[in-house]
Amino acid sequence: MAACSIEDVLAKAEREEAEKLKSISVHKELELEFDPGNLFAFDKNPPNTREFRKQNKDEFLRSLARDNTQLLINELWKLPTERVEEVIVAKLPEPTTRLPREKPVPKPRPSTKWEEFAKLKGIQKKKKTNLVWDDVHKEWKRRWGYKRANDDTKEWLIEVPETADPNEDQFSKRIKAKKERVAKNELNRLRNIARGQKIKVPGVGLAPTDQQSKTELGKAIHVAKHSTASVGKFQGNLPKEKVPKNMGKKRKFEPLIGDFSAEKRKQLDLLNIMDSKKPRIDITKAVNKQMREEDRQSGFQKRKSPGKKGRKGNFSGKGKAKGKGKKGGPGGGSSGGSNKGGPGGGNNRKPRKKQGKR
Repeated sequence: MAACSIEDVLAKAEREEAEKLKSISVHKELELEFDPGNLFAFDKNPPNTREFRKQNKDEFLRSLARDNTQLLINELWKLPTERVEEVIVAKLPEPTTRLPREKPVPKPRPSTKWEEFAKLKGIQKKKKTNLVWDDVHKEWKRRWGYKRANDDTKEWLIEVPETADPNEDQFSKRIKAKKERVAKNELNRLRNIARGQKIKVPGVGLAPTDQQSKTELGKAIHVAKHSTASVGKFQGNLPKEKVPKNMGKKRKFEPLIGDFSAEKRKQLDLLNIMDSKKPRIDITKAVNKQMREEDRQSGFQKRKSPGKKGRKGNFSGKGKAKGKGKKGGPGGGSSGGSNKGGPGGGNNRKPRKKQGKR
């Protein structure tokens, strides 16, 4: 390993330090065009192809970017500056380069029904102050929102109007009216949004549509009938009108007074089911299931086994048959002889018995 001197080490360290701390003065053949408002710098100098081929490409591009950035920073230091919270800030001028938008220009918000009415009538909007004088607390308070002036919801006493029911709760009436106003405002807001986006505003309840089905018409007629004071008791039926299905059934409750034997029996049956450790078996259901299983097994066996063919012949006559044998042979005889079991008989088979009806 070759020995290195102290001078070589110090020279190398100085070169590395010089690479880190380069000069702020950069020489370019053509001056750069600057747009400080957008922090742009346009370099029109052609790149040195020889240096690009000799050096590493990444190092060449990094060096070129460093020089142009240094020139842009030098240009920013020429702008007027000020100190804000121990930080020097430069005042950028208006940008000169027009940049394309990333997204399209937002469309103007469609006007609400009140804005259209105000424009038609020439009503000018007056800007109100945020603070008003509260006569009760003798101080300035907000006009709207939390801790607002003249807040009627904080009153502990409300005067009952002459036309109102004296037994009616005025506090709950005021809270209910406020909730209705809030719901109405929210509905109007949603309607304005739907109208701006050209969406059909849905109605409330059973609103008519363009094409209603027979089921929807039946439900609408049913609701209209039951909306009377008599709950549709005295409403007549239309010609060929059918009762709509799936309109709900009224629940039937046991009588509160009378015979309690049925209720007692139900409660005892429930206690017996809860107290018994063994599961309750429905005997009728189990027997029916076993019978169905047996019928299924027998049908399967019949389909699996081949059918037996019966013998042809007349089984209704007596036990006589014509024997077929050679003459002079053992057991032979005339062809018309009887079939008796003697030694000289033609056929030694026993006569069949008459088969009776099963």
